[in-house]
Formats: sequence, C-alpha cells, structure tokens
Amino acid sequence: MSPLCIDINCDLGEEAGHDDELLPFISSINIACGAHAGSDAIMQRLVRKAGAQAIAIGAHPGYADREYFGRRNLVLPSADIYQLVFDQVASLRRICVAANQPMQHVKLHGALYNQSANDPVLARAVCDAVYDIDPRLKLFGLSGSLFLTIAAEKGLQPVAEVFADRRYTDEGALVPRSQAGALIDDAAEAVNQVLQMIRSHTVTALSGKTVPVKAETICLHGDGSHAVAFAKQLYKTLGELSISIRPV
Repeated sequence: MSPLCIDINCDLGEEAGHDDELLPFISSINIACGAHAGSDAIMQRLVRKAGAQAIAIGAHPGYADREYFGRRNLVLPSADIYQLVFDQVASLRRICVAANQPMQHVKLHGALYNQSANDPVLARAVCDAVYDIDPRLKLFGLSGSLFLTIAAEKGLQPVAEVFADRRYTDEGALVPRSQAGALIDDAAEAVNQVLQMIRSHTVTALSGKTVPVKAETICLHGDGSHAVAFAKQLYKTLGELSISIRPV
C-alpha cells in the first residue's frame, strides 16, 4: 500500500530559469550555495519564498567548479572537502537566521553527491562539516549508500533519497549522465518510477533488473528541461491517489 505522504525535493537556485514555477509542487528545497551555482542574492530570495510557502529549506553544496556545474569528479583532500561543505552550508544558514527561517537539511550536489555515496573518507568529511554547523540537520543521501550509514553513526538524521528523473544501475547507483539512457525525459515514465519506488520499495534498473530502494524523499532536478512538466504531473498524480506531499 502506498504511504499517505512523501517528500518531494528539488535543487533550485541554479539559475535554470524556472525556480518560481517549481515551488508550488514541492515540499523541500535544496538551495545552491554559490559554489557550483547561485549567489547570496538568489539564496536570500529563495529562503524568503520557501518560508512563505512552508517549504522545508536545505543547503545544496557542491564543488566550486562552475565551468562543469559541479558535475565533474574531483580529487581533494578530506580537509578541503570539510571546508568546502562547511563554508557553503554556513552561508545559507546565516541567510536563514537573518530571515528568521529554519534550515532543515543538507543535500550534496552532483559529483560530490555521487563520490561521497560510497567513499567513507569523503562521507566522513561531509558529515563532520554538517555536524559541526548543526547536529540537528537532516542529511539527504542516495538510498542504500554508505553515506547514510556514516551520517547515522555521526549522530545526524539520514534521509534516503530516490530520483524521479534518473535511471539506476543494477547496484542501486545512478546511471552516469555520460551514459545513454541516464535521464528520464518522459513525464509518465518519471511518475511511474516514483510510484514503484514508494509503493513497492523497488526501482527497475536500466538493465531491467528490480533493485530495492528506500524512498523517504523524491528528487526532481530543477535544472532539467522537463522539470516543470514532471513536477506538475507528479503533483497531480499523487493528489489523485491521496498521497500528500510534505517535508520529511
């Protein structure tokens, strides 16, 4: 049986041009913190808008690599990873405090997200940085990943994330964007994948294999060309099935 509610999160503040159109259809926002994309002005605007709409606010730190939008794998010392994440999360936290809005969570972006999923050194550096800012922050991470285990060991609240618009490998990882078929570009297919994940706790991998997942929050990428259409269709379908959309 489907759950009565699910969280829909979206990566915004990345200057894709349709942030405001997506806000009515989500329950959690991951705001770019100025490294891979974004700026203080964008963060301030989105914090105000999310707060006014009771959308849970989260930081979305990534590599400071705007040329590749934070989606290129980098090799950095763990101390640099710690500082990279600490500085970005702290920046958004300061803006939230100034706006009298709570910050609920942190979700990594792009290559940093994928590399940290099963790299214990990176994962611990990230978790240490988040914990040192606020141990009450939730940490979104790939369902089934080592990253979530390390977050829990650190004393943070891990939140298992799945993706509406990405396809999966047989191991439960995301198919690399460089590989054909990595992205879902049909709204009906994205919605069906979400329903499978929240109803049966599985996803069908690109190969056709059925892979177990835990769906506590569903991600829609805000920079995708189909983002608004996907968000509207998902919101409509979940409403018809009496599945409410709420923050974690």
